[in-house]
Amino acid sequence: MDKPSLSGHQPVPREVRLDHHDSVRNHVHQQVRSEVERLERRIETLRLVKAPHAAIMISTYERMIDRKKGFLRNWDLHEEGY
Repeated sequence: MDKPSLSGHQPVPREVRLDHHDSVRNHVHQQVRSEVERLERRIETLRLVKAPHAAIMISTYERMIDRKKGFLRNWDLHEEGY
């Protein structure tokens, strides 16, 4: 069963060939990078809007970004290593 999209746009389908290591690595790299970019855009929006608890939300998103970037580094999927 497909998960409904909350943002109103359909995710871009990516062909992943599970029998090819590089294909899986590339897919994971693209997926995590797109998640990081989405979180960075949310932070930018929160900084522009004076929303209640914005600082807490920004801090949480920054921690999520750090963890996702750490995952990319630990698995050698970061831009420089991949």
